[in-house]
Amino acid sequence: FSVKTLIDRSCFETIDDSSPEFNNFAAILEQILSHRLKGQVTWFGYESPRSFWDYIRVACRKVSQNCICSIENMENVSSSRAKGRAWIRVALMEKHLSEYISTALRDFKTTRRFYEDGAIVLGEEANMLAGMLLGLNAIDFSFCLKGEGLDGSFPAVIDYTPYLKYIQSSDSISSDEEELRTLGSSGSESSTPENVGPPFLMDENSWFNKCKRVKQKYQLTLEQKGYLEELLRLRENQLSESVSQNKILLQRIEDSDLAHKLEKEQLEYIIVELQDQLKSYQSLDQLSAEVSLSQTSLDPGQSQEGDGKQDTLNVMSEGKEDTPSLLGLCGSLTSVASYKSLTSLKSNDYLASPTTEMTSPGLTPS
Repeated sequence: FSVKTLIDRSCFETIDDSSPEFNNFAAILEQILSHRLKGQVTWFGYESPRSFWDYIRVACRKVSQNCICSIENMENVSSSRAKGRAWIRVALMEKHLSEYISTALRDFKTTRRFYEDGAIVLGEEANMLAGMLLGLNAIDFSFCLKGEGLDGSFPAVIDYTPYLKYIQSSDSISSDEEELRTLGSSGSESSTPENVGPPFLMDENSWFNKCKRVKQKYQLTLEQKGYLEELLRLRENQLSESVSQNKILLQRIEDSDLAHKLEKEQLEYIIVELQDQLKSYQSLDQLSAEVSLSQTSLDPGQSQEGDGKQDTLNVMSEGKEDTPSLLGLCGSLTSVASYKSLTSLKSNDYLASPTTEMTSPGLTPS
């Protein structure tokens, strides 16, 4: 019942420490985990009271990414009972309460060490406990771990009034009316003129019962009316919050659109500047290409003149090959002057003849 009422309440509002459905659920779970819990035996043989947190701390160590160490290190929580209550709230916010309970119940050896025979966690009902708590994973809980609910000095008290409400069904009402009618008819047949009063009293009682049923229906309708009014007020608040958030989002969209337009204009201006720079670079490249072409057009004439001079030298060297025997006497014949001196030696004008008269008295013909 407590789990069902907690799920129903979560459809209309956020569950926190002020919710009576949660306080009742936490008290019931604490009573279940504390049922027939063994005390801690001291050195002198006495048993000191123990909280269910001592069992949870040992049995739930195997749960992956558990919150045991974080609860142990909490500064504002000192007593063992307060740590157990903090563990219930943290496990609900983490949506792992069912996993903690199922892991603890599977460790049967530890459970037997902490609980006496006849405890709820040792019975068959404990197997259904984890399945019942699985539905709480769909609820978003919001708790403050510094409130009065963690005070370990106050015991957990269960409020049974939400589960004891009785509404008479229509079949039961019709059966009651039929029974009253039969009783009235039997009394009228067996009565004498002296006792005429009882049938009148039965009619009065029937009217009283009808008035009572109408009053119950009115109270039920009034409660439904209050519930619907509260639900309408809640929806109106949610609608107003949604409208305000919508206005804020619209303003943000307008601001972002304006910023995007400004950024687009800046980017367009940058693109135009880059295009102008690119055109200037292209004109410079074209001018440099024309200059290089003009230089290459002048270089071939000079190379042709150099080729003509080289051909002339080659022709002259081919003509000098007529006098190979005089290369050793006259040296290199590549120059024109040496070639003329060589040809002059070949002529008879400069050679000595026996018929030629010697002007010098000391010389003799060779």
